[in-house]
Amino acid sequence: MTFEDFHAIIPAGGVGTRLWPLSRKARPKFLFDVAGSGRTLIQSTFDRLIPLCGAANIYISTGEQHVAPIREQLPQLDSSAIFPEPSPRDSTAAIALAAAVIARRFGEKSVVGSFAADHVIRNKTAFEQSVHQAIVTARAGYVTTIGIAASRPSTAFGYIHEGRSLASEIPDAPSAHLVEAFVEKPDAQTAQAYLETGEYRWNAGMFIMRADVLLKSLEQTKPGIYEAVRSIADAWDKGKDQREDAMNRWWHGIEKIALDYSVAEPVAAQSGVAVIPGGFGWDDVGDFNSVAALLPSSNRQNIKVLGDADSLVYLDSAGDVVAPQSGRTIALLGVDDLIVIDTPDALLIAPRARSQQVKQMVAHLSESGHGDIL
Repeated sequence: MTFEDFHAIIPAGGVGTRLWPLSRKARPKFLFDVAGSGRTLIQSTFDRLIPLCGAANIYISTGEQHVAPIREQLPQLDSSAIFPEPSPRDSTAAIALAAAVIARRFGEKSVVGSFAADHVIRNKTAFEQSVHQAIVTARAGYVTTIGIAASRPSTAFGYIHEGRSLASEIPDAPSAHLVEAFVEKPDAQTAQAYLETGEYRWNAGMFIMRADVLLKSLEQTKPGIYEAVRSIADAWDKGKDQREDAMNRWWHGIEKIALDYSVAEPVAAQSGVAVIPGGFGWDDVGDFNSVAALLPSSNRQNIKVLGDADSLVYLDSAGDVVAPQSGRTIALLGVDDLIVIDTPDALLIAPRARSQQVKQMVAHLSESGHGDIL
């Protein structure tokens, strides 16, 4: 079911440092098909939003250097639907600017939703059902998020504490609940306690709300960002020169802050945030173990291959994650549970148990003068 008043924003930012050297500043993970589906992550995100709002109501907020490859991957995207950023200012600025421009084009009661470019969702029907309820809840004036069913006591995600039901207030969204609070990434013991209560869901950073609700909330919580975004939005559709002048004046001074902190948390404290349960199979593809979970096993040894399987030869090895991306043959002898990512200019070899620490290696490379390969 397509909602004419719904506009989907895809923030396509971040580098995905835990997926280095596959993901780089110049070519982040959302431009890759890391799931082996035949579509890149941003193409898959675009595809699953079309049934909800139509291709014409999908927008991309991204860095200026990524506009060309995104247009190549999404040729149906109109140039007016791309919001290029000269420098990264985090998700508040990206989402709020797009929302402010949409409000001017289609009215301030338009419903806007933010969906990251680099997530994997398995059950599209269940996803659409959750977003449907979120749109209805957003129309009622709530900042609405979709909380992912926690399948394990993860310490890698923030959590949403689910409160009382809103079903009597919003009959067309029977699964809606008030959000008690957003909780930072917990330790293992706390995460287990959250799981046992059944009241906590993973925070995937999906937010759906009316444009006017977002902008009024931002005016209260972050007036500096609000002023900058409104000023840029006023000039956005008045011509290239006026847009560039406004961006040069305002953009670089905008505070870097995620929407979770600038809007969601303070509005939740005022009982203004709702959550819709999401049981559709979600992954943020945060490291190479996540990539491995998305790929089929190519053999009994449970070796996962991202790329040309014919470029891999192995003997007495098992449980490895291998990306042959350089065109040369990779030979594994007697090694288990390794990450081997081979690209033309960089090779990463690490234990799978340390996949989350690839980010630390990227920082070390930067500090030691190897920034040219990041």
